[in-house]
Amino acid sequence: MAGTEPGQLQRADDGQTLRATGDWTLTHYSALRRSTRAISSVPTQVVLDGIQHLDTAGATLLAELVGGERLRQIAGNSPELPEARRALLITVADAMADCGTLPPEPRWGPLELLARMGEALTDAAAKARLLIGFIGAVIACAGRCLISPRRWRFTALLHHMETTGLNAVPIVALLTFAVGAVIAYLGATVLGQFGASVYTIDLVAYSFLREFGVLITAIVMAGRTASAFTAHIGAMNANEELDALRAQGLDPVELEVLPRVLAVVLVLPMLSFIAVLAGLGGGGLIALTVVDIPMSRFITAISEVPLNHFLAGLVKAPFFAFLIAVIGCLEGFKAGGSARSVGVHTTSSVVQSIFVVILLDALAAMYFMEIGW
Repeated sequence: MAGTEPGQLQRADDGQTLRATGDWTLTHYSALRRSTRAISSVPTQVVLDGIQHLDTAGATLLAELVGGERLRQIAGNSPELPEARRALLITVADAMADCGTLPPEPRWGPLELLARMGEALTDAAAKARLLIGFIGAVIACAGRCLISPRRWRFTALLHHMETTGLNAVPIVALLTFAVGAVIAYLGATVLGQFGASVYTIDLVAYSFLREFGVLITAIVMAGRTASAFTAHIGAMNANEELDALRAQGLDPVELEVLPRVLAVVLVLPMLSFIAVLAGLGGGGLIALTVVDIPMSRFITAISEVPLNHFLAGLVKAPFFAFLIAVIGCLEGFKAGGSARSVGVHTTSSVVQSIFVVILLDALAAMYFMEIGW
């Protein structure tokens, strides 16, 4: 039974020896904790023969004080200790040594900020290299399937076209219709102050033909489709289904990735076209009801827009689709064997897809402006 006096740390007159006495048990843990924290520097010699009672809590505090490896040496070189107490100290010391040292508490400052920025850039570069490598694997797999058309999985392709394309028509049309109405209303409000409300038609037409039609569709697909791809492939990875495919000599990229990528590449331009029509419809409705522009005038103004503006928006759709599908599938392959890992990578796929889509759209806009498109 443990005594009533808490353990103490007594420093010898020479200042080089520290002697532990009393009860080092859970009952006196708080007092022992304060005593060990009050020691600024560990002396060269530590004596444990004065300990009356000892349990795991006290042994852990001693290991934190002198270190796991050194506590093991002290216990092994203390024949005066009872065998049971020596075994307890050695066991706790080995466990503490295996755990290693605790990470330092985070600090804030210019150097720490630069370190975090460097870690973020390194992580982004590693993700970019992995993405480029996965894109190469997908393209190589597509090349092999082109040589041998019988390897195409048309049933899976049609299924993914339905789930990613046809089922997404209502939300894409509704969202772009609402955005088109908002843009037309804001344009009529601002341009009406200068007596140029009629140019609301041009504002809606150019914005949707060049940018908003394909961009809003790509963002919706990034949130809807990329997350679905990551969750599905991540669940397969967690259930070891992908390992089962590899064990059978089958290529998971060919079976799971290629049909999804091709389906998104095919349906995103169609959805972008529907988005353009819905956005123009929303803008036309506001132009008719708020600005009193006849629908015939609206249709005539739309038809006068040069075709290259529509092509400048539509040509970006396959590139957006390819990157969205590849990122979603890649994050699914990176997911581990837990539900938390699948959730983390699903979130990551959505964020990466939206970021890449907006970045690529900005680069494409600057490029088309430079070439006069």
